Amino acid sequence: MLRHSHTRLATTLLSSLSLASLALAAPAQADTLNIGVMGELASFDTSQVSGGVWESQILMDVYEGLLKENPEGEVMPGMATDWDISEDGRTYTFHLREGAKWSDGAPVTAEDFVFGWQHLLDPASASKYAYLLYPIKNAEAVNTGDRPLDALGVESLDDGKTLKVTLDAPTPYFLQLLTHYTAYPVPKHAVEKYGKQWVKMDNIVTNGAFTPVEWVSQSRISVEKNPDYYEADEVELDGVNYFNTEDRNAAISRFRAGELDIVRDYPSSRYQWLEDNLPEATHLSPMLGSYYYVLNTREGRPTADKRVREALNLVARRKVLSEQIMAGSFKDAYSLVPPGTSHYDVQRMDGVDGDYQKRLARAKQLIEEAGYGPDNPLHLQLRYNTSDEHKKIAIALAAMWKPLGVDVEMTNAEATVHYQTIQQGDFDIARAGWIADYNDAENFLTLLRSGVGNNYGGYANPEYDALLAQAATVRDLDEREALLEKAENVALDDYALVPLLYYVTRNLVNPDISGWQDNAEDDHPSRWVTFTE
Repeated sequence: MLRHSHTRLATTLLSSLSLASLALAAPAQADTLNIGVMGELASFDTSQVSGGVWESQILMDVYEGLLKENPEGEVMPGMATDWDISEDGRTYTFHLREGAKWSDGAPVTAEDFVFGWQHLLDPASASKYAYLLYPIKNAEAVNTGDRPLDALGVESLDDGKTLKVTLDAPTPYFLQLLTHYTAYPVPKHAVEKYGKQWVKMDNIVTNGAFTPVEWVSQSRISVEKNPDYYEADEVELDGVNYFNTEDRNAAISRFRAGELDIVRDYPSSRYQWLEDNLPEATHLSPMLGSYYYVLNTREGRPTADKRVREALNLVARRKVLSEQIMAGSFKDAYSLVPPGTSHYDVQRMDGVDGDYQKRLARAKQLIEEAGYGPDNPLHLQLRYNTSDEHKKIAIALAAMWKPLGVDVEMTNAEATVHYQTIQQGDFDIARAGWIADYNDAENFLTLLRSGVGNNYGGYANPEYDALLAQAATVRDLDEREALLEKAENVALDDYALVPLLYYVTRNLVNPDISGWQDNAEDDHPSRWVTFTE
């Protein structure tokens, strides 16, 4: 039976619930954290992860990279205790922590990082996130199959105690990147013993504060404290349960009943009620994230026509979405890179926030020029991942596009299936969101780079790619910023996507928890969490 986490939450927040409900919440245990996450983990093999925020939450609890994050989201030593950077900014030498172990007691070595990064970049893994490691020398060539795995610019030295990493060019965000799950090690000894079955519950070993013990598909994943973690004595929790709670209203009910201690991403429509009724538990905070619609630019799709893309952008009424549909729990967006991004000024798509009647007239003209009208209506397939919030936005946008004569067919699926489907290109328009993996504009702009796995719309613009490539070679931060901003404007002028909203973090957190801090990347490792009462 799953243990409930704390009595005070049930007794303080639930005056309106029945005595029977309170009785169910009564058997409290302060050593297990129960989190409601918004989807199913694709795999404990990080090369197979689909990119959901919910996946990051689980993986950061069971694995640890060379560096990790504190509750405020700041970078600190992890599997590496210290490191040296060459004067040209291209060579990093990491000194691994003595005594670091996998959960089966085997040592964590530099070879596990070499093996793990090669595995992620191996073309056979088909990881859509592999591009995050492209700053490493030869990484892209390895990932495309043009170079062998051992050509990757990583090397294990000193009997596995030192990891040497060579980059193609200086990369300002490289240390922050190392906290992301693409840079986690993989237990080479476990893979050699079990092959692809190494991630099964009976075989898996991890090097983080917790290790998996049970996975009930579409229901929950349970992890327990890893006694071999080097800071195990400082980890207060005995375990964590991650419940799949795509029905977010149901998740709120479970939170109020004391069954969940944390609910990630509560519905925006419930914010005011939650703020009025559960003020101590309701968190709303600025976030580095963009909510946008992907436009499929592949040949044969209506949205491959720039005129159609521009028309769709012109009549999207973003303030209506943010202020009315989403009740102020998002900010209206006119760019891909959100405010607050380090060393970057927010750019703006031209012409999409002026006089509405003029925009509508221009959009109708563009649709007509593209060859659509009463005799040839424009039919578009819109896909979104299942949630009331995404459904509301989809319905609102379909209504906004209706005056153009656009007929929108809407299809929804649970998150993992949704992203797998749009990655295959089976859509015209698709809902997507991006939360920063690290605080740098490049992390967002790469979403439109040719050939990248998360470039769902297949957008390809040589000028855009060239600007990103040039920015990757520049050490001067101001010069790099100018190149990245120019690249974004190329994409915005091309109407490569429909920017809609900027995210804020929305979490329900048991007031009796400490070690959970709002931060711009919405990362919250359970390693730091404790119950205060």
